[in-house]
Amino acid sequence: MKEKNSKKRGRVFWRILLIVIALVMAAVLELNKHTILGWILIGVILLGFAVLRIKKLDAAARGIRFLSWCGLFLVLAGILWMTWPPVKAVPAVKGKTGGITGVVSTKKGDVTGVYTEDRAVEVYTGIPYAKPPVGELRWKEPQPAEAWEGVLAADHFAPMSMQTTRLPIYNSLAQIIGYHDYKISLLDNHRPPVSEDSLYLNIWKPAGETGGLPVLVYIHGGSLQTGQPWYEDYSGEALARDGVIVVNMGYRLGIFGFFADNELINESENGSTGNYGLLDQIMALQWVQDNISAFGGDPDNVTLAGESAGSACVTALCTSPLAKGLFRRAVGESSTVTAQKPAHSFRLLKDALEAGAATKSRLKVGTLAELRALPAEKLVGELARHHHMTVDGYVLPETPYEAYQKGIHNEEAQLHGFNKDEAAPFILFSQANLKNYEEKIKRSFKEPYAAQVLSLFPASTDREAREQWARIYSAVLFTYGHYCWERQALENRIPSYVYYFVKENGRLSAWHSGEEVYLYGNIPADSALYDDKDRALSRAMKQYYLNFIKYGDPNGEGLPEWPASSGKDEVMVFGDELSLEAAPYIELYKILDEMYAE
Repeated sequence: MKEKNSKKRGRVFWRILLIVIALVMAAVLELNKHTILGWILIGVILLGFAVLRIKKLDAAARGIRFLSWCGLFLVLAGILWMTWPPVKAVPAVKGKTGGITGVVSTKKGDVTGVYTEDRAVEVYTGIPYAKPPVGELRWKEPQPAEAWEGVLAADHFAPMSMQTTRLPIYNSLAQIIGYHDYKISLLDNHRPPVSEDSLYLNIWKPAGETGGLPVLVYIHGGSLQTGQPWYEDYSGEALARDGVIVVNMGYRLGIFGFFADNELINESENGSTGNYGLLDQIMALQWVQDNISAFGGDPDNVTLAGESAGSACVTALCTSPLAKGLFRRAVGESSTVTAQKPAHSFRLLKDALEAGAATKSRLKVGTLAELRALPAEKLVGELARHHHMTVDGYVLPETPYEAYQKGIHNEEAQLHGFNKDEAAPFILFSQANLKNYEEKIKRSFKEPYAAQVLSLFPASTDREAREQWARIYSAVLFTYGHYCWERQALENRIPSYVYYFVKENGRLSAWHSGEEVYLYGNIPADSALYDDKDRALSRAMKQYYLNFIKYGDPNGEGLPEWPASSGKDEVMVFGDELSLEAAPYIELYKILDEMYAE
């Protein structure tokens, strides 16, 4: 009887184990985006194993049963390896298209794009604006793209610029944990491509014959070491529906875009090094000047925009002599490099050259030729050490702070701002508590400023310490630069419109980049993570944006008045309501002013 009960328990156990294995395999297949063949093979193997277990293995010796389980796990592992998600280019339009557009003639050749399904917007992706920066062109100023024969089918995005990539399962988990908007699908079983050959741009325009339309050129973020042009939050489709042509581009990142070396200075006709990513952006802007009229755009009405590191690039280009005349207005979201001591994405030439020498030492190469001979995959590990723009004397003759002090700038109006919880994703795994709060402050601020900050942001509980540190981190790393840029605008009589995004929602809320889906009008119609208030706010934000892109002033009929900055330290708050309120962190900014002035 005991033996019979033991066998019964054993059968129940292995059946439960098999169910658990099936669920784990299903999760891995879905989250890691394995091909449909993987689902079929694993389903067949697990079903076959269950049948075999019932008919043969229950009566087999214990050793044979153990070996059978080992064999099962090996076969499953082999299937996962065999059905790894392939690399596949990202289509210009997600889902069905409305067909192929007519031919557009650029100065280098003819292109066709695709319509959105309702044929309201034309999308052109993967148009080369420079030669591939590979081989001898690695760490060279970008060269104009070569002409092509025939008609280029601009219907897929080019690869994202060279960067470290993670297993698809990590991206899936980020969507679940961070964005809360993961959708199960069997139609996304692939990975996007990544390559050094990434200097291509993308265009969204209203369908049909158009002319004289305002143009928005967008620079994606990603700490100057990650990112791609096809992210749906900042897709240009919604703005194109409202009469704006939107352009974005891939540009060199990390070591490929911001490496500096004395040999590079010597071989450059301009004595430049360290700003190849910025030079790519400038060439894309020049391409727009030369070609956007063929798509119905007005080259004399270009607004330059960016978020995070993209916004940092925008503020740098606002003082670069090479970008003069290539755009009229500037939009910056959640970063600048205009402070006296920029918080990130920026360094002086001396520091850049020292970092370059250290990289050559780590890679055990002595010359630039040896470095150029290394495969991109070997260099990509150095991305985090080279994601800073450089004061090279050519692209940036001086710091943006110094340029603004002299009245040097390229923009005639600014729209910029920041979010309430900018710090959230960056301190997710390094939260403050009451025990380490004071230590964190003292590491970030020298005396007597640390004591002043502790007095301004007191904490008596773990929760208070966590919240206060998040506020300080947000202010120092992200929002202070906007305060500096606003003051520089006032000194140079540039109209400057500053916002503060505070809207909570079921997705990113007011985290870093959480405002983009509102500003670009891309809240999905079927998303339950946003409610009617979110959609109303998005309509208002997008209308402000459209007005600014078209006219240089966000104000218009049906919108609360948003005055240009006047020195009163007020911001337009984007929340459940639209209102002009006192800017946050002003007292902390005064401390930073004093500390950085030393």
